[in-house]
Amino acid sequence: MLRVISDMTPPFFFNSTFDVVIVGGGIVGLASARELILRHPTLTFGLLEKEKELAWHQSGHNSGVIHSGIYYTPGSLKAKLCVQGAALCYDYCDRKGIPYNRCGKLIVAVKLEEIPRLKALYEKGLLNNVRDLKLISAKEIQAKEPFCRGVMALDSPYTGIVNYKQVALSYAEDFQEVGGAVLTDFEVTDMEVAKESPLGSEEGMKYPVVVRNSKGEEIRCQHIVTCAGLYSDRLSEISGCSREPRIVPFRGDYLMLKPEKCYLVKGNIYPVPDPRFPFLGVHFTPRMDGSVWLGPNAVLAFKREGYKTYDFSPRDFLDAVAYSGLWKLVFRNISFGMNEMYRACILSAQVKQLQKFIPELTVSDVLRGPAGVRAQALGPDGNLVDDFVFDGGTGDIGSRVLHVRNAPSPAATSSLAIAKMIADEVEQRFGL
Repeated sequence: MLRVISDMTPPFFFNSTFDVVIVGGGIVGLASARELILRHPTLTFGLLEKEKELAWHQSGHNSGVIHSGIYYTPGSLKAKLCVQGAALCYDYCDRKGIPYNRCGKLIVAVKLEEIPRLKALYEKGLLNNVRDLKLISAKEIQAKEPFCRGVMALDSPYTGIVNYKQVALSYAEDFQEVGGAVLTDFEVTDMEVAKESPLGSEEGMKYPVVVRNSKGEEIRCQHIVTCAGLYSDRLSEISGCSREPRIVPFRGDYLMLKPEKCYLVKGNIYPVPDPRFPFLGVHFTPRMDGSVWLGPNAVLAFKREGYKTYDFSPRDFLDAVAYSGLWKLVFRNISFGMNEMYRACILSAQVKQLQKFIPELTVSDVLRGPAGVRAQALGPDGNLVDDFVFDGGTGDIGSRVLHVRNAPSPAATSSLAIAKMIADEVEQRFGL
């Protein structure tokens, strides 16, 4: 029997046929399902999630930052969607009564040679129409963050924090309230276009696409949209798509300030990013529960959902290390990678990085915290895929499936804006 999440809404009659099925119960899949059903209330929609709960992986294991759009290339899709998405996120939370904290962010230069890069970020942010940006002096840094030291900072007061799992579950409530069906514990393992109706009737062929799970259960639909995150490449392969770009999982381990030391940090404190390296670097992130996360690092995860150092999946590991694109990335960033691995093992090494910003911090002030796994799309040339990738299947199913193969960070911040773009793409491809 198929499982339906029904605790959010009154029980409703469920059948196993839908006009459109969305695969993936993370924040992007849920936002997209919500947007589609609000646009097309006369159609039937189902959402499939392989876990027993929604928003269980990336959407429930992230920093919780509402980004303002500073880092991204002016005019790029990421820049536009982040700026739009942040405004939509704040508005949505206000309407739904979801708590957030617009605590701001400082990108802090701790060395004089970082100032040109900081000023370039400021100009980029202005071009992206990021709200209320300004450069501030060392004295102004301390007025905002009394324990932080730096020579200059970029102040982004529009940056905030929120619990994205709560936001994602609210999207699910919206979806169900207007008739959407959510099926959990349904891991999609196969999809195909049926040659004949199981009912032996013309009406049965109204839903020609068969979607099966690992337990042999199946549903039928007209169209499929996949937003599968860490498994987007494998799910795409099922429908005959290319294996590229591959998903290579990177784990980010956080430290946490001890509760009695959380007074050291008021808002987000970030380093000036080094263009030589592919990730932003360690930072200070306040959380909605009052805790403060420090980090993360970035190391290869040996399991796509491996949140612990010793988590290991032979298939996931072999998939990653057998991919030439990963080795090209590793060889280009060998010193960065070795440093990340060292800091992952040695607590004092990570604290030393953090002390550049808050000198008072000591090893005794921190605890090892949670981890997240980032679904990083990687091309065969070893370059991180930094934009959205849409793909379709081949053969009979090709015109009936849309794979969202990459929805890069900051996907949570941008989720409502991304959902509008995905819905536009769905309407264009499927003629809804």
